[in-house]
Amino acid sequence: MGAEHHSKAFAPAPRADGRINLVGLSREELEATLTAAGLEKFRARQVWHWIYYRGVTDFAAMTTLAKPAREKLAEHFVVDRPVAVKDLQSEDGTRKWLCRFHDGQEVEAVHIPEEDRGTLCVSSQVGCTLTCRFCHTGTQLLVRNLRADEIVSQVMLARDALGEWPSPPEGRMLSNIVMMGMGEPLFNYDNVAKALKIVMDGEGIAISKRRITLSTSGVVPMMKRCGAELGVNLAVSLHAVNDELRSRIVPINRKYPLAELMEAVRTYPGLNNARRVTWEYVMLKGVNDSLADARELVRLIRGIPSKINLIPFNPWPGAPFECSDWSQIQRFSDFVNEAGYASPIRTPRGKDILAACGQLKSESQRPTASQRAAQMEVHKALAAEYAARVAEKEAALSLG
Repeated sequence: MGAEHHSKAFAPAPRADGRINLVGLSREELEATLTAAGLEKFRARQVWHWIYYRGVTDFAAMTTLAKPAREKLAEHFVVDRPVAVKDLQSEDGTRKWLCRFHDGQEVEAVHIPEEDRGTLCVSSQVGCTLTCRFCHTGTQLLVRNLRADEIVSQVMLARDALGEWPSPPEGRMLSNIVMMGMGEPLFNYDNVAKALKIVMDGEGIAISKRRITLSTSGVVPMMKRCGAELGVNLAVSLHAVNDELRSRIVPINRKYPLAELMEAVRTYPGLNNARRVTWEYVMLKGVNDSLADARELVRLIRGIPSKINLIPFNPWPGAPFECSDWSQIQRFSDFVNEAGYASPIRTPRGKDILAACGQLKSESQRPTASQRAAQMEVHKALAAEYAARVAEKEAALSLG
């Protein structure tokens, strides 16, 4: 079915009670849905304002609409949110919500407050398509993609909790969004794009594309489309500087190896010195943290406007890796900085509530004991093998 035909035939699915959730509909879909229910066309803009600017969930509170219109809305529609079954706050101010949807599936969203901003880490899938070896989410098999309404509603739930309706023009506690939660956003591109367009709409939530970052592990075919259609900032989960290692710890590299990934980044629309790509690089002790790796990283990204986020590995229950020693992370950072690339060491946030990078995981599906044991054996073998190779490489460099 073509996109044009699909647009004409659009009809949102009702819930079990027969009502339709208006969250997640595009402006055009919202207008079509309301007019199909017998409401005037102009009501769509009013409803959009109440849902996305004021955060109202009760049609009775939409006071710019006539009472008969509000009654008809309440009869046929809802403004839905996931249920926050857990609301945890870290000692450093980081806050994590476990969001449960109507089918019982769950994802996590994390708010990270800073002096000049507040960033919400949003999930795009229940579980994850990928199996990155250092990531807790990667131990949870993919259950399903999130719909656009389920992605947008994570932002709305956070706004509810932070008391930011209507959105203040200055000093927002939720000013930035990173699509870095559970899942690979580019494997759920249509829903992610639809959700982010709603988030960016200037008459609603109104978070600028300059304040939104999409993180990918390297779904090369979708990267150009993302940049052209959304114009959001790009972050790439790199974590290794050669194909052999990256294919083991970031398995998508087997399909889209480094040469293809680098070309996709170089041609990402809008990339320039004022708008750099962010490379995410988790520091794994004895695996990818040598100065030889730092040298290769600098060579790999040469000519690409870049910033490198060095992420101390955040342990999780049963994790097979250790975090690099702080002194080694600092040496790595100094080398990359001296080569001309900003290389900040990310301060772990929310570790005490398992809200830090790589720690997110819902209870929607757990690996079996045998799956966990098999994963551990693979991880141990990988770490031992690569540690030996790093030692050989460093020895060769020192002799040279």
